[in-house]
Amino acid sequence: MTNTPVAGAGEAEPTPDSPQATDRGDARLDLPGQLADPVVPPAAGTGGNPAEGASAIPATALDAYKRSEVAVAAALPKCKLPWTLVAAIGRVESVHASGYGLKTDGTTEKPIRGPRLDGNGYAKILDTDKGEFDGDTEYDRAFGPLQFIPSTWATWKADGNGDGKRDANNIYDAALGAGLYLCSGGKDLSLPADLDKAILGYNQSREYVNSVLGYMRQYQQDGTAGIPNPPVGNYPTPPTPTIPTPRVPTPQPPATRPNTPNNPTNPTNPSNPGNQTPNPKPTPEPSKPTPEPSKPTPAPATLAKLERVGDAKLEAEAGSLFAEGARFKAVLGDGKPAVNQAVVVAVEQDTTGGTGFVFGSEPSVVVRTDAQGIATTPRLKAGPKAGTFTLRATAYDAKNHFTVAVDGRTTEKPAEQPVVLTGTKTVQVAAGTPVTGLQYLVARGDKPVQGAELTAALVEKAAGGAWTPVDAKTAKGPWFQGATAEEKLFTKALKTGADGKAALPALLTADVPAGTYHLRLLTADKAELIVTIEITAPAAPKA
Repeated sequence: MTNTPVAGAGEAEPTPDSPQATDRGDARLDLPGQLADPVVPPAAGTGGNPAEGASAIPATALDAYKRSEVAVAAALPKCKLPWTLVAAIGRVESVHASGYGLKTDGTTEKPIRGPRLDGNGYAKILDTDKGEFDGDTEYDRAFGPLQFIPSTWATWKADGNGDGKRDANNIYDAALGAGLYLCSGGKDLSLPADLDKAILGYNQSREYVNSVLGYMRQYQQDGTAGIPNPPVGNYPTPPTPTIPTPRVPTPQPPATRPNTPNNPTNPTNPSNPGNQTPNPKPTPEPSKPTPEPSKPTPAPATLAKLERVGDAKLEAEAGSLFAEGARFKAVLGDGKPAVNQAVVVAVEQDTTGGTGFVFGSEPSVVVRTDAQGIATTPRLKAGPKAGTFTLRATAYDAKNHFTVAVDGRTTEKPAEQPVVLTGTKTVQVAAGTPVTGLQYLVARGDKPVQGAELTAALVEKAAGGAWTPVDAKTAKGPWFQGATAEEKLFTKALKTGADGKAALPALLTADVPAGTYHLRLLTADKAELIVTIEITAPAAPKA
């Protein structure tokens, strides 16, 4: 149900100029005529008995459309997306994937691809996906049950069944992506103007809008029971049947009770027993009793409850990860855990600047329950500022719908403590003796900083009193060994280890005049430490 289940960010608002709205042809052109268009589209707003309703929607497609409504309602409650709108688009685009072998997992046996968009009768759209979605590396094609253009799907892709994939060839993912696309730009689809704008953003044809609205009205008036998924349409010639419709059961005659045989009358005493013919067996023989009808299979238990597991506060510092994912338990009416139940979890009423789940900062996700009926979300990442939000979990089945809301908040991130450099500040050696064994710690507060970069450089005070690096061409102070024995370096780059410490290479003092020199250690955060090095004259050789 829903990766929103899981949706990527997209255009603020698709328009009739969007690639999705262009003339992209009809995927049903590769199907036999009767299967490609079994029912003439109704006129929008007409009444009367519908020629086609939800009873003609394959069960898997119907489930995908309804899940889309629930998932989008969790992520974008102000949009008021009806499943009937998604179903109407699915009907116009691919007849709900009929004829392509729709499977119960939402995939199809046969790929659904529209004509090549090479400008020959349709829009011209050069390849944008390297054939990943539509199998064409030169031009784009609309693909999947909801006929997405690859570039549109790249923006609005969603995981509608919680399998971790975002595949518009799967009707669950496609239905959710379509719902999010239709709702984009802050639309309220209960408003006719927004509804019209949303459909035009999917296809800019007014005829298309009228067809979609017509099917949408029919589905709103009809029931909600789907039919079995039809097989793939692999026919040498156009078939005569249309999309399968439910059959009306033929009435059966009532079972008859067995005939009760007549009791034979007592025979009279024959005058001549020897010539008496015995009475034959009663005709006809009694029929065998009709076996008792088998007891009906009890209906499976339905969803009865959704509750949060644990009572830990949903709280974290701004910009940081929450300690763990939220957990919710789904229970059936018989008290058993609801296994593999889809749960839509969405961040709502967010004032934190963007709290979301760790993968791509998504505001919502679909997770499924385990063998204990528990669904665990990925960890949340707090938004960049202090604030509050509501984490809403929603689960549903064909009959019931449950929602749990959990309040969360993010707190101000403490002011970052400055980086501090600590270590030896004064060294005294005789000329010719190298300065060795010096280590310097880079820390932020009481925490060592691993991987901190710093520079060690011999410096001198300029006229204004600031420390500046010495001129390497004229400098006479302590130096670091270069790549060759003759090369002298007066600057060295360092990096701290896991303990936050950086070891200073040996400072050589051969031929360095006695005097006071200064070495500056400077981090990228401008933390500074000046080391004073006293070079004394070498001891006089012993006589």
